[in-house]
Amino acid sequence: MNPLKKSCQFFAFSRLFNIRMIKGFSPFFVLYALAAAMLLIIPSMTRAEAVEMLSLEQLILKMQEIYDNTQDMKAKFVQELTIQSIKKTEREEGTVYFKNPKRMYWEYTRPKSKKLVINPQKAWLYVPEDRVVYVQDAEAMYKSKLIIRFLSGIGKLQEDFQIRFATPEATDKSGNYLLVLTPKQADLGVDRLNLTVDRTGFHISQCSFSDAYGNLTRIRFQNIKTNNQLSEALFHFKPPRGVEIFNVTQ
Repeated sequence: MNPLKKSCQFFAFSRLFNIRMIKGFSPFFVLYALAAAMLLIIPSMTRAEAVEMLSLEQLILKMQEIYDNTQDMKAKFVQELTIQSIKKTEREEGTVYFKNPKRMYWEYTRPKSKKLVINPQKAWLYVPEDRVVYVQDAEAMYKSKLIIRFLSGIGKLQEDFQIRFATPEATDKSGNYLLVLTPKQADLGVDRLNLTVDRTGFHISQCSFSDAYGNLTRIRFQNIKTNNQLSEALFHFKPPRGVEIFNVTQ
């Protein structure tokens, strides 16, 4: 089984999961797909505006340079999920935090609250509305070579992906770069990632991908701040009293 899909068993014991299953689509699959996408967020630094379009090689080098010099980041995000089977789009918003190595925190605030917290030892999904917490050993999430490389801060874009400009247009109306990344190893749970890269800061402002059921996820990032000296406590979670806890095994 694909390692990323296998990690989605993290949520398999939820009654909510069973109720909301729509023709094979798990609403919680997106959280792990987001985790994979998060590995590719190359935060922005202040730079002079680009005078002319960079070559693909130059652009990749700029992105990799910024990634290598980023210890942590914080950003607002908007996630839109289009469920193909019912032609419905769901929108969620929140704040995401990332810290090297192997630390993420996705805090959803609209329309409903939920938290996904990951550190090198554990992963927690907390759904306050249902008063449930799902817990899994984080090691299951790090079996993918590609994910480990990026979470460990040693990922190299050209080593892990086939990268090309989108066609027929390599830029959008604002001059931002449009890229298509195809994983060299099939361990992301998606066939390709479509990225919009800021033309001056070289950060990823939008990422989109489809799952096996044709459901489309689009994520936009705003107000990106880097090297914030994020506290280690941010990436730990203590379940509130009275919630039901599910320990998910392999």
